[in-house]
Amino acid sequence: MAASEEQVKASGQADKKPEQQDKKTQQQDKFVAMVTAKAKVDLPLSEFEPQSMLVTPEHDVLRARFPVIDYHNHLDATEPAEVLRVMDACNVERVVNITMQTGEAALRMIDKFHSADAKRFATIGWMDWSGVERADFAAVTCERLERLVERGAQGIKFWKDLGLSVRDGAGELLRIDDERLAPIFDKAAELGIPVMFHTADPDAFFLPIDNKNERYEELAAHPDWGFQGSQYSKVELLEQRNRVFARHPKTTFVAAHVAESGEHLARATQMLAAHSNVMVDISARASELGRQPYAAREFFLRFADRILFGADLLPEEKMYRLYFRFLETADEYFEYPSHASRQGRWSIYGLHLPEEVLRSIYRENALRLLR
Repeated sequence: MAASEEQVKASGQADKKPEQQDKKTQQQDKFVAMVTAKAKVDLPLSEFEPQSMLVTPEHDVLRARFPVIDYHNHLDATEPAEVLRVMDACNVERVVNITMQTGEAALRMIDKFHSADAKRFATIGWMDWSGVERADFAAVTCERLERLVERGAQGIKFWKDLGLSVRDGAGELLRIDDERLAPIFDKAAELGIPVMFHTADPDAFFLPIDNKNERYEELAAHPDWGFQGSQYSKVELLEQRNRVFARHPKTTFVAAHVAESGEHLARATQMLAAHSNVMVDISARASELGRQPYAAREFFLRFADRILFGADLLPEEKMYRLYFRFLETADEYFEYPSHASRQGRWSIYGLHLPEEVLRSIYRENALRLLR
């Protein structure tokens, strides 16, 4: 009678010497230990600066392929002459300074840059919330807008404090879509100036600042940037903002930082598709866009006539050149432009945009907004 398969296997195992079985077991134990090992290290995260071993083509773009208008920057603390030097080196034709001053200080800031070179500097004003408790606050703000525009301002910016911290006379948090603010947006349309919105912040800023937050280092450096537990969630804040877009179709809006949806381009796409009176800028979001190059490139191609170049970083040659490399080349896995506390531990990829798209984003779209 033929032996069963089980009997044959058992016989084979029996023929092996004990030391052979032990060796095989030891080898398997080593493999398991190797693939499951976890490191316990004392190196502070802030001191971990790995140098990539990836070898790929590199293309340093010293000057933008076409003249650039930086539509989103903050120059108040800079000297115009030094900024002009950087602009000349990088082919930046014009920079829009979003002054963070209000009242007379804002007017002086407009004069500071316009007197240096009115053709190469423009200014967007900062929303002044002083007197917000007054019943006639909207009327007062409209008068302030008129003064700013008479002095040369090219727009007004509403910052994230609206919806997060600004309170009315009753002490209630002021909603972004509060109808008491409606006359201000109508006044902007009457004056022919765009309204910029920086509403909320990256999604990670509304999460706990812990080991699972991809922007842990940035938030550890700026804990006041965290908004977990705020009265309105980020989604609610963006919905309030979008209702303003819909309520004022004659007003042109600029949603800064890719409409605060750089990490969620489907959300930005939906907003732009629904509101034809809105443009976005890419300021301080190369980090988000560059880590999703396929989706980002598709977004740029679809909305080429509604995207503005903006840096939102102090003018430096290296900073601008990283932006140009991101937009113009197909380079892989390189540093993104950022402030000292980087936005996250990743690198970015170039979008290699067509020339006609670059022309629009670099300059032509901004020209439609600048008087």
